Amino acid sequence: MYNPKSMVAEEFISHEEILETLEYGQKHSRDADCIQQIIEKAKERKGLSHREAMVLLDCEIEEKNQQIYALAEQIKKDFYGNRIVMFAPLYLSNYCINGCVYCPYHLKNKHIARKKLSQEEIRREVIALQDMGHKRLALETGEDPVNNPIEYVLESIKTIYGIQHKNGAIRRVNVNIAATTVENYRKLKEAGIGTYILFQETYHKKSYEQLHPTGPKHDYAYHTEAMDRAMEGGIDDVGLGVLFGLELYRYEFAGLLMHAEHLEAVHGVGPHTISVPRIRHADDIDADSFDNGIDDDTFAKLVACIRIAVPYTGMIVSTRESRKCRERVLHLGISQISGGSRTSVGGYVEPEPEEENSAQFDVSDNRPLDEVVNWLMRLGYIPSFCTACYREGRTGDRFMSLCKSGQIQNCCHPNALMTLKEYLIDYASEDTRRIGEELIRREIEKVPREKTREIAKRNLRLIEEGKRDFRF
Repeated sequence: MYNPKSMVAEEFISHEEILETLEYGQKHSRDADCIQQIIEKAKERKGLSHREAMVLLDCEIEEKNQQIYALAEQIKKDFYGNRIVMFAPLYLSNYCINGCVYCPYHLKNKHIARKKLSQEEIRREVIALQDMGHKRLALETGEDPVNNPIEYVLESIKTIYGIQHKNGAIRRVNVNIAATTVENYRKLKEAGIGTYILFQETYHKKSYEQLHPTGPKHDYAYHTEAMDRAMEGGIDDVGLGVLFGLELYRYEFAGLLMHAEHLEAVHGVGPHTISVPRIRHADDIDADSFDNGIDDDTFAKLVACIRIAVPYTGMIVSTRESRKCRERVLHLGISQISGGSRTSVGGYVEPEPEEENSAQFDVSDNRPLDEVVNWLMRLGYIPSFCTACYREGRTGDRFMSLCKSGQIQNCCHPNALMTLKEYLIDYASEDTRRIGEELIRREIEKVPREKTREIAKRNLRLIEEGKRDFRF
């Protein structure tokens, strides 16, 4: 039986409930009155149930679809303004004992170069990332208790936080590692991580088990219940995601929203982020061999409907997507993107030789960070390198209450501008600096609270004088 408050995976992600939801969505896909009622409810900015959201995803009435897209764009502006948070992935190791059929790190792949960064190599990679201007990293590693034990991850986090290079510093480390124990999650929390990220890959249990035929990741329940253990271990910001293309996208959409509802029902805090990756070609992986790939129009509709259904959550799109695709979905709900990314183990200090390929997937947007920052500003966005909420204790329910009330704008908008100012002075090209300075002059006047605005202006002047790391 479906029960969002259950701690059992097959009860809070109920297969029967998803099938009924898919049927419900199709039944009402051309029901104009029903669709309009759901749109009106969504305008309250309090989110939608998975069934209501499915009706919007399935909507076949063009006029209503245009309302859905417009509402998604407005909700994104209401909660996140025109800020886009920047980050980069750092792959520590691609040793893995799992048999995931969609990932080139799988154990049977004898072709891919296996690598693991030493602490000194991590130090050099992080300095290279700092020299680009990055302040936020997402650590990635394969699952291998011998080569990549939790102690290695913890040591790597300590190394990263300890690196001070010129004006550079990694101020926040998010972690994307395999499902683990409450004890290990507690250790990650004590190490000072930001968000714990874990993609479900697919919520369809039968498909999940077929896609993960061997290794510890084969255990559907242990993987699906990981976020509850993370919460129990004290990590109050978690990031969900599925890999679109493995299963029918409508099934994944329902499962993803049910997982968000479960976290809210049990812990009082929904997901801090939701990622929407699509399967991509990799070393021995042909993305075209998977039958459930989705086109750009469907992808855009998914982003819009997730934004409406879970208005408070940050939404992430990576360099898996092209510049054109990323530009489209930025308007519809995306609030975080990566830039200048490498999906190889290392690769920031110097590009990896082709014969030593260790990448997890092919990157579609290969532009350097400065070019991405320039592009965002020309589109009217504020590239933000802010990490203030974590360092000020605004996590979990404290962050969500501020976000849902709209009060977060008085922190996030000036913080984004101050961190952008740091980037412009320390790392930007001349053209990017010119565009950015004009953007800051315009945007600083939009800070709602006068006192906050004046303090931010003072801090911007101090940044010009060489001071760093101001935050509200």
